[in-house]
This record gives sequence, structure tokens and C-alpha cells, in this order.
Amino acid sequence: MRYLKFLAVLIGVLIPAMALAHGPTRQKISLSTDVAASPAEVWDVIGNFQDMSWHPAVHSTSGEGGNEIDATRVLTLGEEGGSTISEVLYKYSAEKMSYSYRITDVLVEVLPVTNYSSHLTVIPLDSGGSKIEWRGAFYRGYPNNDPPPELNDEAAIAAVTGIYQAGLDALAARFGSSN
Repeated sequence: MRYLKFLAVLIGVLIPAMALAHGPTRQKISLSTDVAASPAEVWDVIGNFQDMSWHPAVHSTSGEGGNEIDATRVLTLGEEGGSTISEVLYKYSAEKMSYSYRITDVLVEVLPVTNYSSHLTVIPLDSGGSKIEWRGAFYRGYPNNDPPPELNDEAAIAAVTGIYQAGLDALAARFGSSN
């Protein structure tokens, strides 16, 4: 009986302590926009992993491997010599008009995230036009407890949301909104 009491006390102490030791949780966001262009027209613009010139924050893209799995790209942001983000393609389907990639190298001062992966897809709308969906999953830029404000969950979510929204807004302006 003493053993059971001891075990109950030990569990009662350890469970709250483990909860306090919890690190960051994986954040997920999904944004989309409907455009008037056909899926094929939209895919012609965004379907090449090696070309992200459609995004207003991207100055240039260089890479190797085309749209093959494990292809790489480096995005230069803003202007020549700007900050960079390195990415690798891990899923690609021209038939489904979608691809998935992950960041392999970025400074948290540029994008306050770690373990980032993303999925971009074009979906036909019944009413004509297309839905462009951009989803991402990531951890905040500071992996330990008590992150500084610029590397916390809110900063990571705001940064990724801003990137996705700017890209989707540029595509809506280019193709016309179907809303």
C-alpha cells in the first residue's frame, strides 16, 4: 500500500513538471485565394519550383534539379545580395498541380521559424477559375521556453502569414479575383 501511495505522489509531482517543461508546438497555417484564371494558367506561373519570380518579395531564384524530388532552390529576397532562403522539393505532381518543399537554411532574423515545410496547390473551382492554396507547418524560431518576442509563436505565424498573403495577393492581382 505504501508503494501505491508513493507512486501516486510521484506521478502527481511529475506530470505537472513535465507540462512546464513542454517546448514549442508545431504551428500550422493555410491561406487561399480564388482567381479568375484557369488552373492550367495559374500552374504555368507557379508550378515551376525553380522560378518564384511571381512572389513580390523574391528578387531572384537559383537552383538545381528542376521539378524532380530533392531539387533545390535558393531564393534571394528584396534585392541583389539580399537575404536568402534555401529550400528542397520533396513532393511534386504536375497532374495534381501541387508541390511540397521544406526550408533547409534560413537565418531566424530573416524568417523566425525552424523545421518549416510548405505545400502549394492549384484547385479547379466548379464556378470556373482556380483556388490557390498555400499551407505551412513550422516551429517558432526559438526552440526553448521563454522565447524573445521576435522569435515566439506569434512572430513566426505573422511572418509566414505575411509571406503567403503577399504571394497570394500578387497572384490575385495578376489573374483577377473570382470573388
